[in-house]
Amino acid sequence: QLATIRAYSTADFMVLDQFTRRNLELTETIRGGKARGSLLGVLDRTVTAMGARLLRTWLNQPLLQINRLNARLDAVQALVDNETLRLEVEDLLKTVSDIERLTNRLLIGKAGPRDLLGLRTSLDIIPRLQELIGDIPALKTLSERMDPCEDVHSLVGRALTDEPPATLNNIGIIRPGYAQELDDILESSKSARDWIKNLEPTERRRTGIATLKVGYNKVFGYYIEVTKAQSDNVPADYIRKQTLVNAERYITPELKDYETLVLNAEEEILDIERRIFEELCITLSKEATRLLGTARMIAHLDAFLSLAEVAVREGYVRPDLTEDDLLVLRDGRHPVVEKLLDGGIRYVPNETHFDSMSRIHIITGPNMSGKSTYIRQVAIITLMAQIGSFVPADEATIGLVDRIFARIGAQDEIHAGQSTFMVEMVETARLLSGSTRRSLVILDEVGRGTSTYDGLAIARAVIEYIHNNPRLNCRTLFATHYHELTALPDILPRSRNFNVGVTERGDDIVFLHKVMPGGADRSYG
Repeated sequence: QLATIRAYSTADFMVLDQFTRRNLELTETIRGGKARGSLLGVLDRTVTAMGARLLRTWLNQPLLQINRLNARLDAVQALVDNETLRLEVEDLLKTVSDIERLTNRLLIGKAGPRDLLGLRTSLDIIPRLQELIGDIPALKTLSERMDPCEDVHSLVGRALTDEPPATLNNIGIIRPGYAQELDDILESSKSARDWIKNLEPTERRRTGIATLKVGYNKVFGYYIEVTKAQSDNVPADYIRKQTLVNAERYITPELKDYETLVLNAEEEILDIERRIFEELCITLSKEATRLLGTARMIAHLDAFLSLAEVAVREGYVRPDLTEDDLLVLRDGRHPVVEKLLDGGIRYVPNETHFDSMSRIHIITGPNMSGKSTYIRQVAIITLMAQIGSFVPADEATIGLVDRIFARIGAQDEIHAGQSTFMVEMVETARLLSGSTRRSLVILDEVGRGTSTYDGLAIARAVIEYIHNNPRLNCRTLFATHYHELTALPDILPRSRNFNVGVTERGDDIVFLHKVMPGGADRSYG
């Protein structure tokens, strides 16, 4: 349901095209399309559905304003620094239902009795949450914007029973004392119910049949059941209704009259309860704006809690954000790869340093040495910083990036009439035309989709274009097997050579996974 409409500009968020989202595996893996193995799979430790949706939105819309990012980082920092607060807030949030979904069900008239009960239970914890976070400067705004909606909480409590049925097809939804009309009918049918309730002991005394039972089913209504062994003792006023293997079921004219009273009353009670419940939903739906506002604040708190929990567990640090054209990482790590490594294997961290005179990093090294992991990790760390998350590094200074372009992997798109090479060229062209000086560009083996001669020419042309075009000169990580490109720093002063180290031991090679200055001379294919 659309509650409000507001304008927003795409200029407020980092540009991430579909190829970059896929190549960096932000919300799902390329193979399998699963959350586990994606960045979202690492960062999402939310305990509410609202928080999970918000965190996914943040991942797809990184911010560009330092003040907003620092406000998020302050909130995460406050939770990182206070373990007791984290645990208490998490315990409270675990009891919260999906207020956004429940409110939307209210607005479209689809809410059930237990939806309203879930809404009331969720509102229960708001005062305690406000008490916990109200004195913390970074979280104070969240506390102030949370509306406990005491009138909604009170109304649902007065109107509904403690354990209402799941649907409107059963009576027992509305609490006695809430509606006089309903109370009157309940009172009038009470004597008939009491008579039926007392029928079993009364008939046992009258007939002397100790095993006599009074029961009910939807087909025959109320009945008196007597075992076949006692059938000779059945009074004359009993009317046989049904024969079972070991018993006979009877009714009496008096029982039928009371049954009619009870069933008619039940039907009337059901109609009145449904009407009262619908009126209650209409009344509550008028408070949708307040409920959704509170839901958003809970979602924000849950997202901050998730980022703080991950930061503490995985040893992340708060990034230093700046408008300068820098990107400096000390001992940066890939958050997904280090999480999925087998026990006992330690992830090898690496340095990254971009400044005004170091703009293009040409990275060479053997197959399987970790070039692609390294260039992805720089992009992911930058993106994490710009959603307000702590980052996997020992130290991070990040000049804000207006867009990330990632050209990684090769696959054809037959349905679009594009070969592997054509897909690669289209993505590269989009990257070159859409980047600015503040962009971060990740290129992995551009040119491999064609012959070596043509591929090398294309790769060199792309590097020269990024370096020399005054609109670009952006921070670029270029992984390649074309070792001829290591000569470029001699003629392009803002480019640098790096290689991923390897050690030879006789016929074996050992990957060091360490990025070092200088070019590699072999790929060990």
